[in-house]
Amino acid sequence: MFTPTLRRAAAKATTSAFAPKYSIPPKVAGFTLPSAVQAGSLAASFGVFAGTAALFMFGEVPRVRRDILQQIPGLDTYYDRPIAPEDNPF
Repeated sequence: MFTPTLRRAAAKATTSAFAPKYSIPPKVAGFTLPSAVQAGSLAASFGVFAGTAALFMFGEVPRVRRDILQQIPGLDTYYDRPIAPEDNPF
């Protein structure tokens, strides 16, 4: 198929042992492993922040308070908001 020229073959034979060894890192969808870990940890931290912010913003919605926040051990009594008997219309 392709044969190297004599000059290229001679240059390859005279490569120094002290020269840097180059290698191409494997990539998947343009990401190397360190950059994928960095991007994944950044995305995970943004996701945790967004989920926590959403829980605090929707914490006053009775369904969220009852179904999610009261299921956390130790916070069930904090988020328990009973209706006083005098405020009950029934």
